[in-house]
Amino acid sequence: MDNFGPGRQKAGPAAPRSARNREAGAMSERVFVPKDPDYESRIRASFARQGAMRLIGARLDEVAPGYCAISLVPRPEVAQQHGYVHAGVVGAIVDSAGGYAGFTLFPAGSSVLTVEFKLNLLAPAEGDLLVAEGFVVKPGRTLAITRGEVHAEHGGRRTLVALMQQTLMVMHGKADA
Repeated sequence: MDNFGPGRQKAGPAAPRSARNREAGAMSERVFVPKDPDYESRIRASFARQGAMRLIGARLDEVAPGYCAISLVPRPEVAQQHGYVHAGVVGAIVDSAGGYAGFTLFPAGSSVLTVEFKLNLLAPAEGDLLVAEGFVVKPGRTLAITRGEVHAEHGGRRTLVALMQQTLMVMHGKADA
């Protein structure tokens, strides 16, 4: 068993997103309370302003305190030479998922900026749908740590294709424009 808990193995059956959220909550055993009660609309508005996510066709699926899911339907425009979704695109969606997971816990009037992230590519990113999930590991006043997972869904099965660890900066006094 890996460190990601039950149901997080390489090729398990796809579960409804709400079930995955319960699973994620069980893994961390932490309940996060957002500092901004309007966090969800703030994040959805921010995501809507991201030209990069629009360009690659990413969709913001779920936002909850300490959690975010972003999906992408693979297509030739985001593929590399072998037909898999390009690693840069995989990195972009999981960076945003982790960033927005952290941002759910930031105070109103602040914004988020990725300081660094490490991405491990575990399997080719191919399937009917890629789902990037971001999870807060440690919220902080100045820095927040998140982790991310990218799963490829195909034929009712999920394959873990990438893992990420990320450091975010809480940009106090700089509203997300």
